Amino acid sequence: MHGTENPSAWLQRWAHLIPPDSTVLDVACGAGRHMRYLAERGHRVTGVDRNPDAVTMAQASGPVICADIENGPWPFAGQTFACVVVTNYLWRPLLPTLVASVAPGGVLIYETFAAGNESVGKPSRPDFLLHPGELLTATESLRTVAYEDGFESSPDRFVQRIVAVRPGHSGTIERWPLQAA
Repeated sequence: MHGTENPSAWLQRWAHLIPPDSTVLDVACGAGRHMRYLAERGHRVTGVDRNPDAVTMAQASGPVICADIENGPWPFAGQTFACVVVTNYLWRPLLPTLVASVAPGGVLIYETFAAGNESVGKPSRPDFLLHPGELLTATESLRTVAYEDGFESSPDRFVQRIVAVRPGHSGTIERWPLQAA
Protein backbone atom coordinates (compact mmCIF):
# COMPACT_ATOMS: atom_id res chain seq x y z
CA MET A 1 0.00 0.00 0.00
CA HIS A 2 1.20 3.51 -0.81
CA GLY A 3 2.59 5.09 2.30
CA THR A 4 4.25 2.10 3.91
CA GLU A 5 7.67 2.57 2.26
CA ASN A 6 10.45 4.82 3.56
CA PRO A 7 9.91 8.58 3.54
CA SER A 8 10.86 10.41 0.38
CA ALA A 9 14.54 11.32 0.23
CA TRP A 10 13.43 14.76 -1.07
CA LEU A 11 11.33 15.34 2.05
CA GLN A 12 14.12 14.12 4.30
CA ARG A 13 16.61 16.44 2.59
CA TRP A 14 14.44 19.55 3.05
CA ALA A 15 12.53 18.85 6.28
CA HIS A 16 15.01 21.04 8.18
CA LEU A 17 13.23 24.07 6.65
CA ILE A 18 10.06 23.30 8.61
CA PRO A 19 10.08 25.40 11.79
CA PRO A 20 10.08 23.34 15.03
CA ASP A 21 6.70 22.17 16.37
CA SER A 22 4.89 23.19 13.18
CA THR A 23 1.56 22.27 11.71
CA VAL A 24 2.04 20.11 8.62
CA LEU A 25 -0.47 18.90 6.04
CA ASP A 26 0.32 15.68 4.17
CA VAL A 27 -1.84 15.60 1.02
CA ALA A 28 -2.74 12.16 -0.39
CA CYS A 29 -0.93 10.75 2.63
CA GLY A 30 -1.52 7.07 1.93
CA ALA A 31 -0.66 4.97 4.96
CA GLY A 32 1.26 7.88 6.46
CA ARG A 33 4.97 7.41 5.78
CA HIS A 34 5.57 11.17 5.77
CA MET A 35 3.21 11.77 8.66
CA ARG A 36 5.22 9.28 10.73
CA TYR A 37 8.53 10.82 9.76
CA LEU A 38 7.43 14.38 10.57
CA ALA A 39 5.56 13.47 13.76
CA GLU A 40 8.73 11.76 15.03
CA ARG A 41 10.45 15.13 14.54
CA GLY A 42 7.94 16.90 16.76
CA HIS A 43 5.55 18.33 14.17
CA ARG A 44 1.77 18.30 14.45
CA VAL A 45 0.81 16.48 11.28
CA THR A 46 -2.60 16.16 9.63
CA GLY A 47 -3.22 13.96 6.63
CA VAL A 48 -5.86 13.63 3.96
CA ASP A 49 -6.50 10.66 1.70
CA ARG A 50 -9.53 9.10 0.03
CA ASN A 51 -8.63 5.47 0.82
CA PRO A 52 -10.29 4.44 4.13
CA ASP A 53 -7.78 1.62 4.69
CA ALA A 54 -4.85 4.02 4.27
CA VAL A 55 -6.52 6.57 6.55
CA THR A 56 -6.85 3.94 9.27
CA MET A 57 -3.13 3.14 9.05
CA ALA A 58 -2.04 6.80 8.93
CA GLN A 59 -4.06 7.78 12.01
CA ALA A 60 -1.31 6.38 14.22
CA SER A 61 0.71 9.54 13.41
CA GLY A 62 -2.00 12.18 13.71
CA PRO A 63 -5.48 13.14 12.58
CA VAL A 64 -6.40 12.09 9.06
CA ILE A 65 -9.43 13.13 7.07
CA CYS A 66 -10.91 10.65 4.62
CA ALA A 67 -11.99 12.82 1.69
CA ASP A 68 -12.10 12.77 -2.09
CA ILE A 69 -10.28 16.05 -2.72
CA GLU A 70 -10.71 15.72 -6.47
CA ASN A 71 -14.52 15.56 -6.48
CA GLY A 72 -15.49 17.06 -3.15
CA PRO A 73 -14.82 20.24 -1.23
CA TRP A 74 -11.36 21.04 0.10
CA PRO A 75 -11.59 19.96 3.76
CA PHE A 76 -9.13 22.65 4.92
CA ALA A 77 -10.79 25.74 3.44
CA GLY A 78 -9.36 28.88 5.02
CA GLN A 79 -6.61 27.01 6.87
CA THR A 80 -2.87 27.39 6.35
CA PHE A 81 0.00 25.19 7.44
CA ALA A 82 3.67 25.77 8.18
CA CYS A 83 4.37 22.98 5.70
CA VAL A 84 2.37 21.30 2.95
CA VAL A 85 3.79 17.98 1.72
CA VAL A 86 2.72 16.31 -1.52
CA THR A 87 4.40 13.26 -3.05
CA ASN A 88 3.37 11.02 -5.93
CA TYR A 89 0.10 12.89 -6.41
CA LEU A 90 -1.14 15.36 -9.00
CA TRP A 91 -4.55 16.93 -9.39
CA ARG A 92 -3.98 20.14 -11.36
CA PRO A 93 -7.15 21.95 -10.25
CA LEU A 94 -5.90 21.65 -6.65
CA LEU A 95 -2.47 23.24 -7.24
CA PRO A 96 -3.59 26.83 -6.45
CA THR A 97 -5.31 25.61 -3.26
CA LEU A 98 -2.18 23.78 -2.13
CA VAL A 99 -0.03 26.87 -2.69
CA ALA A 100 -2.59 29.03 -0.83
CA SER A 101 -2.45 26.56 2.09
CA VAL A 102 1.18 27.48 2.83
CA ALA A 103 1.27 29.91 5.76
CA PRO A 104 3.50 33.01 5.85
CA GLY A 105 7.00 31.73 6.56
CA GLY A 106 5.87 28.23 5.55
CA VAL A 107 7.22 25.73 3.06
CA LEU A 108 5.80 23.58 0.27
CA ILE A 109 7.60 20.30 -0.37
CA TYR A 110 6.23 18.71 -3.55
CA GLU A 111 7.46 15.74 -5.57
CA THR A 112 5.64 13.76 -8.24
CA PHE A 113 5.93 12.14 -11.64
CA ALA A 114 6.82 14.16 -14.72
CA ALA A 115 6.49 13.95 -18.47
CA GLY A 116 8.68 11.16 -19.77
CA ASN A 117 7.52 8.69 -17.15
CA GLU A 118 5.24 7.09 -19.74
CA SER A 119 8.40 5.69 -21.36
CA VAL A 120 9.43 3.74 -18.24
CA GLY A 121 6.21 2.76 -16.48
CA LYS A 122 3.22 4.03 -14.57
CA PRO A 123 1.75 6.48 -14.18
CA SER A 124 1.72 7.00 -17.91
CA ARG A 125 -1.40 9.10 -18.49
CA PRO A 126 -0.60 12.75 -19.23
CA ASP A 127 -3.19 13.77 -16.58
CA PHE A 128 -0.84 12.40 -13.92
CA LEU A 129 2.47 13.72 -15.29
CA LEU A 130 3.76 17.24 -14.76
CA HIS A 131 4.74 19.27 -17.81
CA PRO A 132 8.28 20.69 -17.90
CA GLY A 133 8.48 23.58 -15.43
CA GLU A 134 4.88 23.14 -14.28
CA LEU A 135 5.69 23.24 -10.56
CA LEU A 136 7.72 26.41 -11.06
CA THR A 137 4.72 28.06 -12.71
CA ALA A 138 2.25 26.80 -10.10
CA THR A 139 4.39 28.13 -7.24
CA GLU A 140 5.44 31.46 -8.75
CA SER A 141 3.93 33.33 -5.77
CA LEU A 142 6.41 31.50 -3.50
CA ARG A 143 10.20 31.67 -3.38
CA THR A 144 11.84 28.60 -4.91
CA VAL A 145 14.55 27.13 -2.69
CA ALA A 146 15.20 23.97 -4.73
CA TYR A 147 13.85 22.48 -7.95
CA GLU A 148 14.60 19.35 -9.95
CA ASP A 149 13.07 17.99 -13.14
CA GLY A 150 14.48 14.86 -14.72
CA PHE A 151 15.15 11.14 -14.70
CA GLU A 152 15.97 9.12 -11.62
CA SER A 153 16.86 5.43 -11.41
CA SER A 154 16.16 2.70 -8.84
CA PRO A 155 13.33 2.59 -9.71
CA ASP A 156 13.42 4.24 -13.13
CA ARG A 157 11.14 7.26 -13.19
CA PHE A 158 10.83 10.85 -14.34
CA VAL A 159 10.14 13.26 -11.49
CA GLN A 160 9.67 16.93 -10.81
CA ARG A 161 10.31 18.31 -7.32
CA ILE A 162 10.15 21.68 -5.67
CA VAL A 163 10.74 23.22 -2.29
CA ALA A 164 9.23 26.69 -2.13
CA VAL A 165 8.62 29.07 0.76
CA ARG A 166 6.23 31.90 1.40
CA PRO A 167 7.78 35.10 2.79
CA GLY A 168 7.19 35.64 6.51
CA HIS A 169 4.49 37.74 8.18
CA SER A 170 6.33 41.01 7.54
CA GLY A 171 6.73 40.16 3.85
CA THR A 172 10.47 39.81 4.31
CA ILE A 173 12.45 36.94 2.94
CA GLU A 174 13.80 34.90 5.80
CA ARG A 175 17.03 32.95 5.70
CA TRP A 176 16.52 29.29 4.90
CA PRO A 177 19.67 27.30 5.63
CA LEU A 178 20.87 24.90 3.00
CA GLN A 179 21.73 21.47 4.25
CA ALA A 180 24.88 19.74 3.07
CA ALA A 181 24.06 16.74 0.90
